[in-house]
Amino acid sequence: MALVIFEGIVCCFIVLLSCVYGIANGAENMVFFYDEKVQKRCIENRLITEKKIKRNKGLFMYLGVLPYFIFVIVAVFFINKARGFWQGFYQMSAVLLIEGVFDRIFIDWYWVNHTRAWLIPGTEDLRPYIDKQAFIKKWAGTVIGFPIISAIISAILSFILK
Repeated sequence: MALVIFEGIVCCFIVLLSCVYGIANGAENMVFFYDEKVQKRCIENRLITEKKIKRNKGLFMYLGVLPYFIFVIVAVFFINKARGFWQGFYQMSAVLLIEGVFDRIFIDWYWVNHTRAWLIPGTEDLRPYIDKQAFIKKWAGTVIGFPIISAIISAILSFILK
């Protein structure tokens, strides 16, 4: 159990570092996480182009999200040696939920909405960037989506790694 908690914390740092890198040259580089009206304002204000928004989103998925999921799979199935659906599902869900709670509370609620780190000049009137409706959707994705992803991956890997 301690190892699973540690792996969840490692995932928190992977996501945190991805975000730090993403906003290092301006929060507009991560505007793909924001509502469409914020994205449009950034384009109108010539802070970023639609093409660069799509490029940055792809890069984040490839360089941030993919390594995160690879780490979770390697940690649970190769370091912890989880075997069988339930063991993999439990461990993977725990790791993903630890990171998900960190992401929802620290990154989304606090860092994005209550600090200036993610502030994009000319969009201040559109704050909070993650409104109540988006926040609820993100929590639903965390609480429902992560266990579903864990179930699918655990089912596949429990079959392959017998």
